Amino acid sequence: MPNVQGKVLGPGRSLTTLLDNRAASEAREDIRRQLRRSLECLVGVHFTEGNAITVLRNGDEIFPAMLEAIRKAQHTVDLMTFVYWKGWPARQVADALCERARAGLRVRVLIDALGGIQIEDGIVDAMQDSGVDVHWYRKLWLNSPFKQNHRGHRKVCIIDETIGFTGGVGIAEEWDGDARNDKEWRDTHFRVEGPAVDGLAAAFVQDWAETGRPLYDERDRFPDQPQPGAAAVQVVRGSASIGWNDIRTVWYVLIRSSRHRIRLQTAYFSPDSHLIAALKEAVGRGVEVDILLPGPNADKRVAQLASEGTYAGLISAGIRIWNFQPSMLHTKIMVVDGAAALVGSSNVNRRSLDHDEEVAMVVIDQASVDLLDHQFTEDLQRSRQIDLSRWQQRSAPQRTLETAVTAIRRWL
Repeated sequence: MPNVQGKVLGPGRSLTTLLDNRAASEAREDIRRQLRRSLECLVGVHFTEGNAITVLRNGDEIFPAMLEAIRKAQHTVDLMTFVYWKGWPARQVADALCERARAGLRVRVLIDALGGIQIEDGIVDAMQDSGVDVHWYRKLWLNSPFKQNHRGHRKVCIIDETIGFTGGVGIAEEWDGDARNDKEWRDTHFRVEGPAVDGLAAAFVQDWAETGRPLYDERDRFPDQPQPGAAAVQVVRGSASIGWNDIRTVWYVLIRSSRHRIRLQTAYFSPDSHLIAALKEAVGRGVEVDILLPGPNADKRVAQLASEGTYAGLISAGIRIWNFQPSMLHTKIMVVDGAAALVGSSNVNRRSLDHDEEVAMVVIDQASVDLLDHQFTEDLQRSRQIDLSRWQQRSAPQRTLETAVTAIRRWL
């Protein structure tokens, strides 16, 4: 009898290889199906089909893409951001918005009153003079102390109701460049076309409602969204709450559903006991877990101390923790089993999960997930893994600071 399994089907190919590839493909499809249905049932938000996702890495890719889309707008532009500071990105984005407003488009801008406190002088005045409808989100001097703690951390830009951007980027010179040095922050943003844009637009409108301005007008067309791509996307919004919100549920479900590998990178890492337990349980069932966090260029030392307070317990459980070396790491991405990615504005800290307005997307699209996986690997090559034995020898002052921060971790 001929050796069927060894039969050569082409250069470098055999029936065994084809069967292995088919099995791997079927297993990945099963993972995607189960992830999708568990999230739809537990969050109550369905995925939309046919979306086109473009992954934009660092300011060199992010700002040109956003500026091009704004400059080509024909009807409306809606922008919400937490950080709007200084530098050429701040000026060029403002210039593009002003030009579109002067051309007769409806342009709405919502800037968090705390996150935008460092905005460059003259930018807001220039926007207002050009006809941009610009507002501060939750002005510090007008809201109760309770409401002041709940900030607008969403990063959303909607062009003509058909193109959306979201992710981690702030509009400031810190995000300029390609993360080559400590002046150029590392971040990832996403351009979206397709039905998922409606979910991003709703995230903007939900917070715009607090301005008292109309939610829509005659320039809104509410178009049927095309399906230009192959990505299935679930858009999830998070708002301040006493109990669990949908963003927290998504993080938890994805971690609990993992079978093989979790690759997580976030700017601020201070998870609650439930997420810590879920990460440890994942390792216990054989999942490889890598967590990539800011290193020597962290922008908020107190937030980094909150992260460092979790290192020993997580590493002891078998989780690998890495510190990004070249610059501040500001990405908010988790790739699960090479099958799905969670992206958006949410960090893995109590501020994002309990206190702030956030928006996230779960993306099921092999090309996008593979690219994010590849970029994670490249980031690891510029990172330093935390060694447990060395970490346990850290100084007494370091340990004291970690303990001191514990009392305020829920606010970080």
